Amino acid sequence: MILLLYLSLVIANIRVLMEIKFIGATESVTGSKHLLTSDSKKKILLDCGLYQGMGKETDPLNRSLGVDPFDIDAVLLSHAHIDHSGNLPLLVKEGYGGKIICTPATEEVCKILLMDSANIHENDVYFINKRRERKGLEKIKPLYTIADAEKCLSLFHSIPVNTDVQIFDDVWVRFTEAGHILGSAITNLKLKRKNGEIVKLTYSGDVGRYGDMLMKDPDPFPQADYLILESTYGNSLHDKQVDATNQLLEIVKNTCLVKKGRLIIPAFSLGRTQEIVYTLNKLFNQNKLPKLPIYVDSPLSASATKVMRDHHYCLNEDVQKLMEHDPDPFGFEGLTYIRKAEESKLLNENKSPCIIISSSGMMDAGRIKHHLIHTLPNQKNTILISGYCSPGTLGGKLLDGANEVRVFGDMIPVKAEIKTITSFSAHADYSELLKFISCQDKSLLKNIFLVHGETEVKKGFKIILEKYGYNNILIPFKNESVKL
Repeated sequence: MILLLYLSLVIANIRVLMEIKFIGATESVTGSKHLLTSDSKKKILLDCGLYQGMGKETDPLNRSLGVDPFDIDAVLLSHAHIDHSGNLPLLVKEGYGGKIICTPATEEVCKILLMDSANIHENDVYFINKRRERKGLEKIKPLYTIADAEKCLSLFHSIPVNTDVQIFDDVWVRFTEAGHILGSAITNLKLKRKNGEIVKLTYSGDVGRYGDMLMKDPDPFPQADYLILESTYGNSLHDKQVDATNQLLEIVKNTCLVKKGRLIIPAFSLGRTQEIVYTLNKLFNQNKLPKLPIYVDSPLSASATKVMRDHHYCLNEDVQKLMEHDPDPFGFEGLTYIRKAEESKLLNENKSPCIIISSSGMMDAGRIKHHLIHTLPNQKNTILISGYCSPGTLGGKLLDGANEVRVFGDMIPVKAEIKTITSFSAHADYSELLKFISCQDKSLLKNIFLVHGETEVKKGFKIILEKYGYNNILIPFKNESVKL
């Protein structure tokens, strides 16, 4: 009896070694970061993203990694969006020297997104320090520099999708299609316990939509014991995607032809920008698009579009077929990509009707803020919001119906029309998330962990999941550790 008790305690101690710690994207949709520890004490970081749109809390949150970089044995990156990849340079700066494992397309996209992020940090701190110097305050350092980003990129190691790769003696990873953005992947892990048992954990990253204009559908993924699932739109449904093209055309006509105003479309540089351009290209090919100057005002968007052209094999069959007779679905007569700052400034001197697509999507950074200063005060103009905006961001405030917003320290009246098209979203809604996880045997899922969503959204999604027969659903709080 004593021997059996001793053995049961030994087995119990072995089993509790494996755990997952939820560090970021627990209280919001940004800052994705989760730390997995295997039985052999290998520590694997799932994503290392930046917090965005958190006001004064943003910088302190980003400077506190929540992990010891020297303890990390590997990083698995789901995709290149900055809220999932953007703090990797700081991780490397503070001591991490292992592999950053992702898909080939994600590696290519990160080469431009992380360098751009580093450039933004350096420039922002330069201007902040000029103000601090005038006030006699001590200078601050950027979160990371271009040199830090370059060092980080040297650690990237890409592996193909749909292939099992052993990264440690007791850990295997398999990437499957997520359908979110170029290169995005579902991270499927198999971890061997010391007693030989295999534990299967899947991290969804961000899940894309079915029938997306550009991306492939999310693939069914291997049966999991534990599922970490995003919930950005976990309690809502998008507009029908078939309506997006007609909606966009009506907004263009009403703004530019009827009101004689300017249409400003804030959009993320990778994914949303190309989807909007692709839609406009389709309207152009159908001779439906009014003859207007159209500008993509973002050097990053121009570079991201080139990467998408180079990796067109990652796009869906409809795009492949279109490219048989339209080799460039991201370029057409009347469309101009703007790289130089001087050319961007000139856009606001000419008040003639036009379409300007500019980053960032949540309107908290980038050239879009300059366009908003010139556009918001005029009721002839329209701001078209085509994706998710965190509540505290400039975009979130416009969505909430603010009468005025602060841009570069000045209060700007909001007289322009604010429109939305939710069907452009690259995130699955709750019906699509249900479809995504339908490949799983519910009885074999030990836990579903909901992350990457606002608190009330996750609570609503949990109720929906339970209604459809899913059990043991947890909403982890920041820095909570759960034994597997």
